[in-house]
Formats: sequence, C-alpha cells, structure tokens
Amino acid sequence: QVQVVESGGGLVQPGGSLRLSCAASGFTLEQYSIGWFRQAPGKEREGVSCISKSDGTTYYGDSVKGRFTISRDKAKNTVYLQMNSLKPEDTAVYYCATGPGACPEYYSGTHYYTLLSPDRYDYWGQGAQVTVSS
Repeated sequence: QVQVVESGGGLVQPGGSLRLSCAASGFTLEQYSIGWFRQAPGKEREGVSCISKSDGTTYYGDSVKGRFTISRDKAKNTVYLQMNSLKPEDTAVYYCATGPGACPEYYSGTHYYTLLSPDRYDYWGQGAQVTVSS
C-alpha cells in the first residue's frame, strides 16, 4: 500500500541546517509527486515545497524560498528536504505527503506554478518534529 515515512527531525540552533527524508513505498516517485508541509502549534498546516513526478520540477512556499531545497533520489525512492538558515519560526512538525493529485502544475502563460494545498494530498506520514532554538 502507499506509504510515506519521514525521518531526520531534531533540535537545531538558529542559523543551522537539517535534512529531512521521506521514504516512499507502494509507488514510485515517477508515479506520484511528493509534497512537504508543516504545522506549528495553534496554526494551520502550511505548504512548504513539492517536487513533481514528471521531471522533478520543484516549488516552494514564500516563507522558505531560498533557504530550503527539495530533491529526490529515484533509486532510493526517497525525497529530501534540505533546510538551511533555520529560524525559530521554522519550528513545527513536518509532514511529507503524496497522492494522485499531489503537486499539481498550472501554466500562467509565462511560468508554471503549483498550489501547496493539503487538500490535494491523500497519503500522509506521521510527521517529524523540527525545533529551532538556542
């Protein structure tokens, strides 16, 4: 069955780095795209990034653009989220998710974009806690 499992969370100081992994099973990364979301206490789940199944095109939320990098290793069927220049406001539980409608791509006439909406994702991992604190 379709399953995604996160790993790599932990405690890091502001300005530090952390890499999360999302191991996929029951499907390949060319069948379903993968997205990363996060949820801080008392806040709504926020879209962080996604990587498309077709050609690995990547998308980012405004709050992490330039600091986070999503990538995939098709041989390992795993997606990574490299998080650099971490801030206390990045503290949250991070989830990876997938499904047939994950990371939908739209063309505006000049560029492609996506909607990082949790509603598009059917299968979720258990989450990994990331805490940024001194």
